[in-house]
Amino acid sequence: MKFESTDSFKRDIKRLKPEHLEEFRKVVRGKFVPACDAWADSVSSRKGYIWPKSLRVDELVAAPGIMEMTWSFASPDGRATFSLQPRGGEFVCVWRRIGDHGVFTNP
Repeated sequence: MKFESTDSFKRDIKRLKPEHLEEFRKVVRGKFVPACDAWADSVSSRKGYIWPKSLRVDELVAAPGIMEMTWSFASPDGRATFSLQPRGGEFVCVWRRIGDHGVFTNP
């Protein structure tokens, strides 16, 4: 799976403390990327997919097509929003926002 990011995400990520950014990257590499690959495989095989509970991935009710994942339960309460979009026969994960619960104001 390929990854892109919106301008909002790029602005948000610059505001993260270095240790929070490091934790986000660790979770993305260790858990999120493999989960996205498994999700993409399940779509192509038309099987249902259940995201790992540790990521708390959910679709936002007020913003269909946009999902959120929790990358930290401690300080800070780290959240990131994203969408999974088909492009050229594969899926692209577009990072939309990152931070705390404030990202839900304009996901």
